[in-house]
Amino acid sequence: MPSSSNSASSVELNPALEPVNWLLGTWESDEPGQGGFHSIKPFSYTEKLHFSHMGQPAMHFMFSASPEDSSKPSHRECGFIRMQPKTNRVAFIIAQDSGLVEIEEGELTGKQLTLKTHKLERISFAKEPHVQQICRVFQLRPDGKLAQTVSMTLDKKEPTQYLNITYVKTS
Repeated sequence: MPSSSNSASSVELNPALEPVNWLLGTWESDEPGQGGFHSIKPFSYTEKLHFSHMGQPAMHFMFSASPEDSSKPSHRECGFIRMQPKTNRVAFIIAQDSGLVEIEEGELTGKQLTLKTHKLERISFAKEPHVQQICRVFQLRPDGKLAQTVSMTLDKKEPTQYLNITYVKTS
């Protein structure tokens, strides 16, 4: 059994994660991402994503976003990715620093993950308006860049695109 001090690269990838192994590593925005919503001013941001594993059937991730003109983090998310064995079903278990905890479920089609909120909870003193649903798409493009689009629903309105960004793999 590998020790907990081993790096992910020295631990064999669990076969359940093989279909999403293309996510593994560190990704950084290649140019600022764009964000905006009907209730907030449009903004630009940079983001770093890190996906790793420890040989278990769950991949760990950490996302850290900053305003375009600052290296100070403005938003963080972390959690786990699991795949239902022998299917294309995927689940993201996510905790956000804003006090939102969610389970997103969806499907893997080729090199694209399409996810939608399955369960969502928030801390009792979360700021309004409250997010009702998040839809997220990750796609590994033919040029090797990773693209992410996030849409949200607030207060039972229609889903609206909130974020759009592309990343390059740095390690």
